[in-house]
Amino acid sequence: MNIATVLLIVLFNMASFRASKILVSLFAIELGASQFIIGVMIAMYSLLPALLALQVGKLTDRLGVRLPMLFGSLGVTLGLLLPWLYQSMPALYGSAALIGVSHMMCNIAAQNLVGSLGGAEDHTRNFSNYALVMALGSFIGPLAGGVSIDTFGHARSYLYVAAFPLVPVMILAFARNVGRGPRVKSEEEQAVLSTSLLANPALRRMLIASAMAVTGQDLFQFYMPIYGHSVGLSGSAIGAVLGMFGVAAFFSRIWLPALVKRWGPDAVFNHALYVAAAAFVLFPLFSTAPTLAAIALVLGLGMGCAQPVTLMLIYSRAPAGRSGEALGMRVTINQFVHIVMPVVFGSLGTILGMAPVFLANALILAGGGFLNRDRKQPQINADKRR
Repeated sequence: MNIATVLLIVLFNMASFRASKILVSLFAIELGASQFIIGVMIAMYSLLPALLALQVGKLTDRLGVRLPMLFGSLGVTLGLLLPWLYQSMPALYGSAALIGVSHMMCNIAAQNLVGSLGGAEDHTRNFSNYALVMALGSFIGPLAGGVSIDTFGHARSYLYVAAFPLVPVMILAFARNVGRGPRVKSEEEQAVLSTSLLANPALRRMLIASAMAVTGQDLFQFYMPIYGHSVGLSGSAIGAVLGMFGVAAFFSRIWLPALVKRWGPDAVFNHALYVAAAAFVLFPLFSTAPTLAAIALVLGLGMGCAQPVTLMLIYSRAPAGRSGEALGMRVTINQFVHIVMPVVFGSLGTILGMAPVFLANALILAGGGFLNRDRKQPQINADKRR
């Protein structure tokens, strides 16, 4: 399978995943849920991925990427159909859990496949293109979800968005020679505990920094619908604000290879987090859709650069034959953050109001850049994986 086909699969899965986030938040509000309940619901996206991501990563190293991508796409489709069939809070919880674990399967397999295509000189371009498509999906998904809610209502919107992941299902059902990604070469290597990956200081540091960085996009996707609703924005307006993040992330990833070549991945990562932190400081100061969209654009520029760099560095610093496992560990750590963060910040917002939530996340992002400052980290030659 060539890189273009992989990116098409990623695009439709990402669009459906991001659309589901705005659908579940606004449907839950319609059903009378509090900020805390919505936080718990969003955390359901991350519960199963936190428990299973490492095993899925190992699976892609050993058995290949086609089946995880195929079953993951099917799972996203079924998860989107649940709230259409059963319009209730339990259905929203089930939908969030199923979409979360299914999207995780697609993501880890796709990331491992993208890293294995081409030579070492192609990795920056491939991961940048992967991130570019993720950003495009982050724009299409929320915008489509918001417009659909205003046009068709909450339940029917789930039905229409469920058409998105059916495209990857059709591609993967008939695909041949999909590829396997880098493979573990011996039973001894397979028996090594996953925690041994943390013995690598450069990899360990980036895994921690990645967990801090991921709070930026996740909190934005979780909290902006709540904040937008509180200041009287329509579903379409909220979707447009969320979509502006995707637009900015898309364009930032066009420039990313040149930025990495000029300043190096660590410097790009650090300064990108500082920019994102500044955006979170600004959010609670404004309440109009155009201004919030402009701030979302700034946030997208920062997060759009930071997240692909973590993928590049984690992939390149993983031991030979264990890239899928390392990417799975990244997802596991990040998903535990996703579980805790919505519940904690949802409670914080209920008790103290919305501004402290934005400011707390600004401190986390700035802390991630500070933690990673002035680090000169050697990269492993990716050709050793083959």
